[in-house]
Amino acid sequence: MNFSHTFQDDVLIITPEIENLDTKNATDFKQQVIELISNYENPKVVFDLHRLQFVDSSGLGSFLSILKALNKQGGNLKLSCLNRSTRATLEVVSLHKIFEIFKQKEEAISSFK
Repeated sequence: MNFSHTFQDDVLIITPEIENLDTKNATDFKQQVIELISNYENPKVVFDLHRLQFVDSSGLGSFLSILKALNKQGGNLKLSCLNRSTRATLEVVSLHKIFEIFKQKEEAISSFK
C-alpha cells in the first residue's frame, strides 16, 4: 500500500497514493496506518484524500478501524479533500456523522486547535 505522510502543526497528514481503496488493498492500508500511528501519543491525523477516486465498504471499514485505534490512543481522525463520489458514499452509509469532513486539508489541520 502506498501512502505518504508528513507533519504540519503537530498534525500527521496521511495521503493515500492510490485511486481506489477497496477489498484489494483496504486491509494493508489499515494495518500500515495503524502501525504508523502507534508510534505517537494522542495522534491528530488528517487524511488528505484528493487522489482517492473510489472507496468501497472495505475502505470505509478501514477508516472506522483507524478511527477506533486513534480514539484508544487519545487521538482523532479528520478527512479532507474528498471527491463527490467518495463524499456521497460516506453520506449514504451515514459516516459523515462520525467523521469530520473538510474541503481543504488546511481547514482540517486548523480544526485541531
